[in-house]
Amino acid sequence: MQHPAVPDLSHTHTRPIHWVATATALAGVVALSAVLQPDAATAAQTAAPSPRSAPAQTPPPDPAAVAFPVECGPVKAVVHKKASGDLDGDGRPETVAVVHCDAPMGTPPDGMYVLTRAADEDKPRVVATLVAPEDRRTVTDLSVRDGAVLATLLGYSSADVPSCCPDVTDDAKWQWKNGAFVRGTPSQARTV
Repeated sequence: MQHPAVPDLSHTHTRPIHWVATATALAGVVALSAVLQPDAATAAQTAAPSPRSAPAQTPPPDPAAVAFPVECGPVKAVVHKKASGDLDGDGRPETVAVVHCDAPMGTPPDGMYVLTRAADEDKPRVVATLVAPEDRRTVTDLSVRDGAVLATLLGYSSADVPSCCPDVTDDAKWQWKNGAFVRGTPSQARTV
């Protein structure tokens, strides 16, 4: 039986010098490509979209520009807390402001108001009272989440409880429904 002719390929066995020569050649190609960079592209570039084409973000109403319906006598009303967000789904933010009289002593009750500014108005205005100062409440936490106002209110179980020491804690939630803010209880309500 005769075997087919197979050439002697002993010269094709790789030796370390072959790998060194291959690595050197490859390094030379990489170095040469780094030196010979192509010229900058000269094709016409399209202009980036103008920032004016994007809708302007409406800033939330500033409570400093509002006269609140709070009777403070010789002292002024101060904004003690604020939170902003779109409460009525119109795409423009509203601001919820907690206001009390800047009394030198004691704990004056808070009022909590919703402010808005129409697109054609310069100054914001009060559109809703969520907590009136006459309710003798203090707002300790305030946030706007998912179109709702969330607040923790401290109050009194009776008129006999001293103003220094509220004894009732109430978590409240207001949402815009059918043209008014409706008060409810947040799902994570806590009891004291």
